Amino acid sequence: MSKITDFPQIILASSSVFRRQLLEKLHIPFQYVSPDIDETRLSHESLTDMIDRLSIAKAKAVADSHKNCIIIASDQSAFLNNEVLNKPGNYETAFEQLKNASGQIIEFHTGLVVLDTRKTPINIQCHHDITRVHFRNLSKEQIHSYLTLEEPFQCAGSFKSEGLGITLFSKIESTDPNALIGLPLIALTDCLNTLGIELPYLVKNA
Repeated sequence: MSKITDFPQIILASSSVFRRQLLEKLHIPFQYVSPDIDETRLSHESLTDMIDRLSIAKAKAVADSHKNCIIIASDQSAFLNNEVLNKPGNYETAFEQLKNASGQIIEFHTGLVVLDTRKTPINIQCHHDITRVHFRNLSKEQIHSYLTLEEPFQCAGSFKSEGLGITLFSKIESTDPNALIGLPLIALTDCLNTLGIELPYLVKNA
């Protein structure tokens, strides 16, 4: 693939502030658009298939109204003993999630889709990342202290790995630590490179 001469428009199909912060690490200009899709799990659909389907659906939803651009979309779910962990929303639910995670492994599945609408047919690249978070044996006092200090009530799994949540873990198995936060940047860099965008890229001011 030849290198680009004019930097393409890049759109992040997400309303997540965490994904925006991650994409900013690549030092490339982008816009973000919140995709409007139904995220209900289909009948008999595996959790892995659901994540991949929703990642594609988010990208295509934005592509319907944004042409001649590159669209980045991602979806993530956390599982403990094959049960989905949703965002807790409050202290009580978060406490229960961390109590159940004590001494256990939470598995995070993150789907990534890069959709290039600049040519026909549309180019689509997909990636699926798995991160396993091993928890220490946590006391009720540790859980209470953590939740009081960090209040991770809008985070699946009830922790922020980029913050104090790191103290809860015995180890993390991952090919990309960014995937745990919501966007696998290593795989994304590979996808952009395939499209002729070699990073790091020095964007020239107009």
